[in-house]
Amino acid sequence: MNPATPKNELARLVYATRNSLQGYARVFRDEQAFRMQIAVLIVILPIAAWLAEDWLQFAILVASWALVLVAELGNSAIEATIDRIGTEYHDLAAKAKDAGSAMVMTAMLIAGGVWLAIIADRFLTGT
Repeated sequence: MNPATPKNELARLVYATRNSLQGYARVFRDEQAFRMQIAVLIVILPIAAWLAEDWLQFAILVASWALVLVAELGNSAIEATIDRIGTEYHDLAAKAKDAGSAMVMTAMLIAGGVWLAIIADRFLTGT
């Protein structure tokens, strides 16, 4: 445990929340891809509200894109860690960065599939 981590449970929760918010802020500031994905989220929120036939579909549509944001946060953490270790090329560093990128792409493909399934359900099945 980090010596700066408070021992009190409530104080530790506040400390962890502050660190999480700082993480969001840093990734938003430093990663253009994350800013673009937030912009996409802002655009798709009203589209999801219009497209969804109920609250569950709305939640699924939004959560599918939130998965992309989670993957981008993980990818940013991987990249920052690799860059901290060194800037010279190494096969393992490239492997880690490529896997992080693949994580984001997989999340985007899942989100796209979810959106296509709900669009098809709404417009092609006639329900």
